[in-house]
Amino acid sequence: MNLINFKGKDIISITELSKEEIDFILEYTKKFENLEECNLLNGKVMASLFMEPSTRTRFSFDSAMKQLGGNVLSFSDPDVTSLAKGETLWDSIKMVERYSDVIVIRHKLEGTARLAAEAANVPVINAGDGTNQHPTQTLLDMYTIKKEFGRLDGLNVGLIGDLKLGRTVHSLASALALYNCNLFFINVGNLEMPRYVLEVLDERKAKYEKHNFLDLQKIIPKLDVMYITRVQRERFPDTPDGAYDYEKIKSIYVLNKKILKDAKPSLRIMHPLPRINEISKELDDTKYALYFEQAKNGVTVRKALLALVLGAKNE
Repeated sequence: MNLINFKGKDIISITELSKEEIDFILEYTKKFENLEECNLLNGKVMASLFMEPSTRTRFSFDSAMKQLGGNVLSFSDPDVTSLAKGETLWDSIKMVERYSDVIVIRHKLEGTARLAAEAANVPVINAGDGTNQHPTQTLLDMYTIKKEFGRLDGLNVGLIGDLKLGRTVHSLASALALYNCNLFFINVGNLEMPRYVLEVLDERKAKYEKHNFLDLQKIIPKLDVMYITRVQRERFPDTPDGAYDYEKIKSIYVLNKKILKDAKPSLRIMHPLPRINEISKELDDTKYALYFEQAKNGVTVRKALLALVLGAKNE
């Protein structure tokens, strides 16, 4: 494995990582598989700025930093910070960087992580910015797939659900396009993959098909990976019409054993979580379910990323 220097590098968009860099991160992550606690990042401080709800991403970053011997400064409610007093995000980041060695940020607005990276002189990691990007989720998704199948190249991957507003599928589709995967976009309602994502795929000469959820039954036999997402209420307008549109769409699709009757025995189901009702609990103990293992891999991948951007070497 040829060493690639990530020290001081921002991780803002998966599209800014080359195939070589992604391969390196995934290979380097293996070194952290059985590494529980150490002092690799002793004396380092991670600022955890979560301005949008999170469980898995926030906890896994915090756990990763602490298991590597580092410390965490955090808040999850901007109303208890100087942002509530009118301080700009730019000034907040300029202040936070003086207390920390790396900044992890989540925000409901697209482009916020990019702004933070422009303001900061320490590395910034995007933990999700609105409907735009979620690069570390994509890296743990790819790590999970490669760990399960031994490869990324040439797999048939179905991305199902809210493709319009779901940042996880935007990032994952862009990354898998580098690996000659066959992508099947299966949206519910009118929640189709955005044009700007398709433009990235076209640039990368990706192979993809667009379908409605009603086509799922005939596509399932082809799939190696089924990546399903929830319809996100928080992305709909906070109006009666927005609530109506959400309620109308959210229950259109529920994945259960009956739907999987023609699936390959090797099919694996993934989900960035949380799920609402799109995957029946009857699938949790089947061979198909990979989503809880996927969540567990978040700590491992984020350990590797923190070590890389902080210049620590895990030989």
